[in-house]
Amino acid sequence: MANDLRRVALLGATGSIGQQTLDVLRRERDRFALVALAAGERVDELIAIAKEFGVAQIGVTTQEHAIYVERELGYTAQVVVGSEGLEFLAKSADIVVNAIVGFAGLPVTLATLKAGGRLALANKESLVAAAPLVEAVRGVGGSEIVPIDSEHCAIHQCLAGASTEAGHPDVRRLLLTASGGPFRGWSLDDVKRVTKKEALSHPTWSMGPKITIDSSTLMNKGLEVLEAAALFQLDVSRIDIVVHPQSIVHSMVEYVDGATLAQLSNPDMRLPIAYALGLPERLDHAWGRLRFDEAVTLEFEPPDREVFRLLDVAYEAGRRGGAAPAWLSAANEVAVDAFLNDTITWCDIATVVAKTMDHYADDELASVEALYENDATARHCARKIIGDL
Repeated sequence: MANDLRRVALLGATGSIGQQTLDVLRRERDRFALVALAAGERVDELIAIAKEFGVAQIGVTTQEHAIYVERELGYTAQVVVGSEGLEFLAKSADIVVNAIVGFAGLPVTLATLKAGGRLALANKESLVAAAPLVEAVRGVGGSEIVPIDSEHCAIHQCLAGASTEAGHPDVRRLLLTASGGPFRGWSLDDVKRVTKKEALSHPTWSMGPKITIDSSTLMNKGLEVLEAAALFQLDVSRIDIVVHPQSIVHSMVEYVDGATLAQLSNPDMRLPIAYALGLPERLDHAWGRLRFDEAVTLEFEPPDREVFRLLDVAYEAGRRGGAAPAWLSAANEVAVDAFLNDTITWCDIATVVAKTMDHYADDELASVEALYENDATARHCARKIIGDL
């Protein structure tokens, strides 16, 4: 291995972000060396990736998986297990792609930052539910966070020329764009009749069921507001949501002098992944490249906050801070799961989340243990509210 290759750990290798990261790495073998992998249940896929790239460090969830990988791999590798194994892998690379779903990704975020590495972050829980914990270790040893999701990556690019002073004094506001989901333009009466099939039919993106439902309620944008506030260290009052159905402008930054910078491309997650890996360089692949020799229409409108009630609930959680975003995320997961299992209606999702947040008592969130306790309490509260419905 050449000494100038940047070492990459891909944790969450078999999911959508993981697969698209591999696509980038396959085309950049002279820049990056994949040195560590981890995945959940899709162990055979993990083995195939390890063999393709000759990966020497592999993380799995159980001891049974470890035994299976060691037997089937065909060469000697270091196989580590569970959360401690993930933390070990997070310290083994220059760049750690955290594509693990849920709270399981939090130890990776904290370990990467403590080790002084670059965190290419696709794990929302790290910044939504655990922002105070991440802030406490951010910047240690020169560590940095580069977001992978398209909206926050767009803002990261648009802030490239901004002041580095605390609070970005030359920035007036961040503008997160939203496609509007399948119910853009629907009235309050319309959404009362929403079916599960309709809610799972996103007009732009092909995603898993949970995030697709979040996109239909615009809760995904509420969570992204909280993520942006933590990532860019701004108050939620300086972050707005703009509906943009074409999904070409991925987000914008408005400066105090009236200038607004935007990042435009066709939807392709390989672009933000390549950006996070390549900084300060840009990798020459033109993913998502737009053609301006054809007509391009760009439309913008404010979201309907009466129909999409969860936006205001999310902003209130951001204003309260501490463990409030963790409660919001947990309650939403429970409500979405209930909707997908035909227990509640689409409109009930917002009702369950809002009523759960009514029971939240301020907690500054000082430890990982406190995070798990708040998460469990919020889920219990949400399930009780669903039962009462």
